[in-house]
Amino acid sequence: MSLRWETLEIDGPWKAAIPVRIHKGNVQGGKPPVVLYLKGDAFQTPVDENAPRPVISALEDAGAVVVEADYGRVSGNVFPKAMECAFLALYGLSKKLNDYGKGKSPLLIAGDEAGGNVAAGAALKARDQMPGRLTGQVLLSPMIDPMMTSASIRGADEIGMRERWSDGWSHYLGSACSMQHPYAAPCLCSRLSGVAPALVMTSDDDPLRDEALGYADKLSGAGVSVTKRVLPAGSGWTGLYHGVGGAWLAGLCTEFSTFVRQLTS
Repeated sequence: MSLRWETLEIDGPWKAAIPVRIHKGNVQGGKPPVVLYLKGDAFQTPVDENAPRPVISALEDAGAVVVEADYGRVSGNVFPKAMECAFLALYGLSKKLNDYGKGKSPLLIAGDEAGGNVAAGAALKARDQMPGRLTGQVLLSPMIDPMMTSASIRGADEIGMRERWSDGWSHYLGSACSMQHPYAAPCLCSRLSGVAPALVMTSDDDPLRDEALGYADKLSGAGVSVTKRVLPAGSGWTGLYHGVGGAWLAGLCTEFSTFVRQLTS
């Protein structure tokens, strides 16, 4: 049975109402990690309530409370509204951790593809506006380079994503001016120090591999604690862009569990 959407009410200096769904498939008690999850969809398609969400399944299997935010439909998938919506949801969760996990549950933000970009931008804003409250960020092949000039991106045609990604960037940014904002294209940000520790995952046969690893290296160079994981080609990772699971799900579950354990030890 599908979960119904409910409203996360945000009070304080920023007031908003964000549609969310709460997934608690394998919570074992204690202080489960609370994860704000942002789906990809190349900055275009609103959330399909019936579409598979393999990332959520993997995070649930790892014992997380996953809060899925419908940021795209609320914001129209344009910058800065999409990033602001994600940040507001993150801020709201930080104020209501007891409602979703426990008072001392670690709070993380996670996103795949375009959602990874929005998550990275929201993590930067969290550093600036709510320092110390975000425990970590999980970036799964973040669609983070609007120039689309990496070597690996040449493989986008093979999985039918080049035009979709290009159109998505045009929709999200609207103009070249938006690209210059550090929250819009975090890979172009010149001040990354102090942002939450990151788990960055991709695969050898992923067209977004180079930009994902490039951003991980920039974070590391700025003194941010970074865990990089590159799954082998053939693990089915690129099925992520079509809502298809595979062998990579077990890898994500394991890596996420290890990442959280390191953050909280």
